[in-house]
Amino acid sequence: MKPVVAIVGRPKVGKSTFFNRLIGQRKAIVEDLPGTTRDRLYGDCIWNGRQFTVVDTAGLLFEHDDLTEGTPQKEIARQVREQVKIALAEADVMLFVVDTVYGITAADDEVAEMLRKSGKPIVLAANKADTLAKNVDAIEFYNLNLGEPIPMSAYHGVGTGDVLDAVTALFPPNEEEDRDETVRIALVGRPNVGKSSLLNKLVGNERSVVSSIPGTTRDAIDTPIDIDGQPGMLIDTAGVRRRGRVEPGVEKHSVLRTLRAIDRADVALLLIDAEEGVTAQDTHVAGMILEQHKGVCILVNKWDLIVKDDETFYHFTRQIREAFKFIPYAPLLFISAKSGQRVDQVLPTAMKIALERRKRVSTSQLNALLRAAIFEHPPTSIRVGAHLRIYYATQPQIDPPVFLFFTNDAAMIHWGYARYLENRLREKFGFVGTPIKIVFRSRADKDPNKPKSKQRRPNPHDARTTLAVEVEEPFAIDLWEDESHDDEAEVFWVRDDQIEDDEE
Repeated sequence: MKPVVAIVGRPKVGKSTFFNRLIGQRKAIVEDLPGTTRDRLYGDCIWNGRQFTVVDTAGLLFEHDDLTEGTPQKEIARQVREQVKIALAEADVMLFVVDTVYGITAADDEVAEMLRKSGKPIVLAANKADTLAKNVDAIEFYNLNLGEPIPMSAYHGVGTGDVLDAVTALFPPNEEEDRDETVRIALVGRPNVGKSSLLNKLVGNERSVVSSIPGTTRDAIDTPIDIDGQPGMLIDTAGVRRRGRVEPGVEKHSVLRTLRAIDRADVALLLIDAEEGVTAQDTHVAGMILEQHKGVCILVNKWDLIVKDDETFYHFTRQIREAFKFIPYAPLLFISAKSGQRVDQVLPTAMKIALERRKRVSTSQLNALLRAAIFEHPPTSIRVGAHLRIYYATQPQIDPPVFLFFTNDAAMIHWGYARYLENRLREKFGFVGTPIKIVFRSRADKDPNKPKSKQRRPNPHDARTTLAVEVEEPFAIDLWEDESHDDEAEVFWVRDDQIEDDEE
């Protein structure tokens, strides 16, 4: 396991800025506003040849801070403290960030006391030390009794190397790391549909701050989890609203991080509010998942709040399938994140989708299906009378599955025929919850530098080169064994009237 470093401190001391610098990307939202970060963020960093996980935590607010009792802000502050306690429990090293501009505050003293009680190694980083005068001011933090304060500037990168040297020196002995086979599962949807509540239920603790205020979650929050012995990563994202309703600043950054979370996920769990039903924004989010060719499962949350009769389930199912008819392969689960109803089926379904994305079909199985599919329904062209042949198929890629079909004229294949082949593939091999990409390529495009060989029409009296099979259907099957033909292009289909035209 990689060592874990938790960045802690009071609000607005530069924790998220330092976190972004360590991981090399702007993952945490940085605004000149206290309380921008609310949840734990995870990222990977390498320093002095050591890989470790760094955790960005929210700024700590305590009972003496100016928060009105009974307000949502008071409850969020309480949950933030719980988040930080969890981060401290799982961390190997504490990185305490303080502000040299404001000096020691009462909140710094309380954070220092909390860290001392944890018994974990502590590195004290005095941030915003951009000048020599600020470096001198860092001496004041010796009064926290946490060792030597290391001056640094997270914004400019000054002194950050010294901080990392001190952090890595406290790591346990290095261990060989296994290859990353983590399945990444993103929770996406509109604001206030229960994504954070579902994450907490799946993890078994208060991983994300939950509030009735839409937009409470602002970052894409990564949570490592073990799924039946398989390493997984749950990604809680901010709710995606319609473009015209997205406010500038923090919320705009949150939407961009949601899009990025979908991009790096293997499977997306799309949550829908059962009370509100399917909205246009739900289908918009599903479209974003489809555009990035990610696996998807539709979760109808708050199902316990619906008054049901014998037809309720079937009515909802028909409504949802009609709204999401562009992803008919997506599994559908009716759950309640609050009560736990069917939540135990969510992760197994997501893992099944992840395995389906990595499924590979052998070329022999694929071409056997192709022969049967063409026999039942010959290729359809966008131009009437086009002479179409599909020679063979192969699967060059997984995750997502991509199937390549070689034909004599790829530009003439009708889109409906691609859909027909996709349906046949799903009937035979499954691919539950994952999109399939169908690609047609003209055989001439296979190797443009290879000269075309002369194709000799088979002699009907030469049994060595030709095996003709007669059928009652108005199609003929020719099996070629002559060496002048492509080894893989064993089967093609033509109409009888086209054979006569060719002979003329």
